[in-house]
Amino acid sequence: MSVAVATLEPVTENTPPAPEALADPAFDDLAVAGSAADVSTGGTAGAGVAAAPDHTKRNNRVIWLLLSATFVVILNETIMSVAIPKLMDDLRIDALAAQWLSTAFMLTMAVVIPITGFLLQRFSTRSIFIAAMSLFSLGTLSAALAPGFGLLVVARVIQASGTAIMIPLLMTTLMTLVPPNKRGRTMGNVSIVISVAPAIGPTISGFILNYLDWRWIFLIVLPIAVVMLLIGIKFVENVTDPQKVKVDVLSVILSAFGFGGLLYGLSQTGASGPGSSPAVMWVSLAVGVVALTAFILRQLILQRRDSALLDLRTFRSPIFTVSIALMAISTAAMFGVIIVLPLYLQHVLGLDTLATGLLLLPGGLVMGLLAPFVGRVYDRFGPRVLVVPGAILVSLALWGFTLITEHTSQYLVLAGHVTLSIGLALMFTPLFTAGLGAVPPNLYSHGSAIVGTVQQVAGAAGTALLVAIMSAHTASLVSSGTSIVPATAGGIRMAFLAAAIISLFAVVGAFFIRKPADVIAPEGHVAH
Repeated sequence: MSVAVATLEPVTENTPPAPEALADPAFDDLAVAGSAADVSTGGTAGAGVAAAPDHTKRNNRVIWLLLSATFVVILNETIMSVAIPKLMDDLRIDALAAQWLSTAFMLTMAVVIPITGFLLQRFSTRSIFIAAMSLFSLGTLSAALAPGFGLLVVARVIQASGTAIMIPLLMTTLMTLVPPNKRGRTMGNVSIVISVAPAIGPTISGFILNYLDWRWIFLIVLPIAVVMLLIGIKFVENVTDPQKVKVDVLSVILSAFGFGGLLYGLSQTGASGPGSSPAVMWVSLAVGVVALTAFILRQLILQRRDSALLDLRTFRSPIFTVSIALMAISTAAMFGVIIVLPLYLQHVLGLDTLATGLLLLPGGLVMGLLAPFVGRVYDRFGPRVLVVPGAILVSLALWGFTLITEHTSQYLVLAGHVTLSIGLALMFTPLFTAGLGAVPPNLYSHGSAIVGTVQQVAGAAGTALLVAIMSAHTASLVSSGTSIVPATAGGIRMAFLAAAIISLFAVVGAFFIRKPADVIAPEGHVAH
């Protein structure tokens, strides 16, 4: 499978933004600012491109390195999910403390990703890649050697810092290097990374834990990460021109409290046991909402002079807005299922961690196999022919999960999970491609940062909602005299019912997605 990379019209002070961006009337007032700000005020990493010789081989190499490195760091995000019980035993901690290994990772991602819009403008592709993979490798090494729980949490924070940078870096680089008429197939490869890596994480983790100590989760990932770093040091070249832009410190603070507070509050929604408190949850959510509101107002002011930390003019495009909304629903469904379905398989059907991972593996593989096909279909027919059936399949799968009991065959669960995975595969690539393709080049890095942020918030919200509903309904059934196994099954059914109802909004929204106007760049120009 090869990555098709062509050249782009240079964006300089004398060159207008790409026609695909200007095709959207919402960006009419950016027609001039988009070109000048790219160079002078540093609109984004999507800017700063100039006429240059044919760099196709270089661009291919950069793209594949970014894809491979991003796969490794995203895989790590969910690889810990089935390791929690062993960590509780080895480190002698309770479930609430152990959950911080995931919560700390998630919070760090939420805080760092919004800042990447600035980082991608200010620093070169090469320096950002080296910094991100160095942080991830250092965090992985620290986690493998951590003598106790506290240092393990710190190591996860360091890992998350590198992971948060890699995702927007990949997205922005692809949007800069690949012309619109070939982005579908390239974004198909991105979908393999973003969708399949978290899906197969629990499988790999279950296999490792079945034979080895939990530290091997990190020891196996570490050499792969180091090799990616060394290859990147040798081969990754700059594909953008850094701009001297200033970071708004107040925006960074508001972003940290806004997204951090919101995600922490959501993570506590389903928490129970010693140390958990509804008051903490509500205070965190309130702080998050207030800070996020202030952050948005601050960005609306700053973007008037092209100095926003996260430029919200991306939402002037209806295509981008609809894509983000559908992406949020599909991401919430995926991460919610990643958490809730293993609980059903282990606590209700009685499968062990390895069997659970193996049962979920086909869904991840299906997503990977479909991604290139979906990309080619997108390039030829646009997003709607993919997103509509995809949303319907996701909804059907979730409605099917509302029927599971303690007697349901594991093969029916497998069929439902594969159906869900097919639906998600049909949605992710078109949504990524259409959404980011609908914004001007000078907003690419901001669009990428928004996509990453929405994924984190939606994933946390989906997980929190499903776990909270499951826990509350299970407790209600147990208090009424139902035994624990059928009560757990009932709680999980109720959680999937909520997800199924929400999925109906995605089915309706899918009919409003369309493809941005294509433009084939003239020969002889390339992102530089």
